[in-house]
Amino acid sequence: MPYRSPLLDVPGSIPPPDDHPEGGVPWHWGDPFAEQRTASRGVVVIDRSHREFIAVTGDERLSWLHLVISQHVTELAEGTGTEALVLDSQGRVETHMVVAHLDGTVYLDTDPGTSVTSALPKGGPQTLIEYLEAMKFWSKVDIRDATGEFALLSVLGPDSERVLSAAGVEVGPEPYAVAALPGGGFARRMPWPGRSSVDLAVPRSELGTWWKRLTDAGARAAGSWVFDALRVESLRPRLGVDTDERTIPHEVNWVGSAAHVAKGCYRGQETVSKVHNVGRPPRNLLLLHLDGSPEIRPEPGDPVLLDGRTVGRVGTVIQHHELGPIALALVKRSTPVDAELLTGSGDAPADLVQAAIDPDSVPSEKPAPGRAAAAQLRG
Repeated sequence: MPYRSPLLDVPGSIPPPDDHPEGGVPWHWGDPFAEQRTASRGVVVIDRSHREFIAVTGDERLSWLHLVISQHVTELAEGTGTEALVLDSQGRVETHMVVAHLDGTVYLDTDPGTSVTSALPKGGPQTLIEYLEAMKFWSKVDIRDATGEFALLSVLGPDSERVLSAAGVEVGPEPYAVAALPGGGFARRMPWPGRSSVDLAVPRSELGTWWKRLTDAGARAAGSWVFDALRVESLRPRLGVDTDERTIPHEVNWVGSAAHVAKGCYRGQETVSKVHNVGRPPRNLLLLHLDGSPEIRPEPGDPVLLDGRTVGRVGTVIQHHELGPIALALVKRSTPVDAELLTGSGDAPADLVQAAIDPDSVPSEKPAPGRAAAAQLRG
């Protein structure tokens, strides 16, 4: 059965449309734009309890994980976290996860329904936990599905510290700092979305209790619409919406934050290292401003067009309380910043929406380290 949060039974919660990527949790609580304004100026709490958790324990948990995920974690200290990926053999992104290390356990939380390509000769898709189990071999690790143990809530906004303190939550100021919660679970400070974000992995049986504790402390109830709007503004992709089957980490701002360029020994690392050192990604994840006058909106996967040619694909499309209709899109690196773009699913002009690249979202072009080193040797 598809997941359905108990908070959808709380008066005022509005479920998302059918087939929405964030299905199973509240989409908004009656006024999504007021909720966004509160997230920017005050504090909100968002139900993200549809996310899935995996727990990894054992003496070799860090050295083993270091071999199977894209991030450098051999020295990941207790009380810290990071982000990581699982790539296929060509370096294309298959899974994104957020990591927390606490009390002898590494917790991985992912979007629901994540799957990866099996590393075994037969190939084919596997769930993430099946993939990890298959890669365990003789390592001294234990892997368990912890989705039934924890539910995720996200507290966003500049006034979040006051609400968290009133709720008895204390977590360090550093990005990805992790601390135990009273009564079980953990808090993790995140560098996105927005300027202040803390994830709370609370005991799933106490989801409603924690929700009431945070709202009683002054957090406004908000839905996944708010999280997505701030995520898009922060240029953070959502796997499977802002990525496709060809996406590599460099295209979507996951090099460094989720993929380490210097360590070896993980599937797909050759592509990560090569593109970082001697190449450039073929596409960039950019913010598009959409013409708000038509009633139609592009959908994830729709093409981005320049003079009738496809130069990209649209990902998340969202109505932002200040920026209006915006979208994330994977766009060819060669596309001019001032290009007059169109996007949509139809062939007729009436089916297309004008789009413009936000110049602040365009990454700066830096010489590839390998090319720079080679030039110095020739010099």
